Amino acid sequence: MNTAFAYMILGLVSGLFYRDYTKATDTLGMDTQLATLHTHFLALGMIVFLAVLALDALFGLSGRRSFSVFYWTYNIGLVMTVVMQAVRGILTLDGQDPATTTAAIPGIAGLGHIVLTVGLVALFVALRAGIKDRTAREDRTRVAA
Repeated sequence: MNTAFAYMILGLVSGLFYRDYTKATDTLGMDTQLATLHTHFLALGMIVFLAVLALDALFGLSGRRSFSVFYWTYNIGLVMTVVMQAVRGILTLDGQDPATTTAAIPGIAGLGHIVLTVGLVALFVALRAGIKDRTAREDRTRVAA
């Protein structure tokens, strides 16, 4: 829940930053990566972690090693991705072409996406184990009854 809350705050602050930065630089309405930063924080951060909170309540994911792998790799990947999105958006608003500025920006963003993917795979490993354990518990309960 705390992670979802932190991403909600980041999402709201990044939306405010975009609005105020584009007003200050007289680039309001310009289409850049910065414009969708807040939705990435809200959807990939807040909503994902609220869903994971519900899945954890149902299937006991948080005590598993694969869940820890998910939690840390997903957060690192998401932060890497949105930081590069912010850098690209700010460069664009400043009149620079991020594609010709440096190859590091898309490279790090791509690495962030790879780390996100590793995290999501780890989540599904934890979820599969949690479902299997819950099914086994329910089967033992039915047999005992």
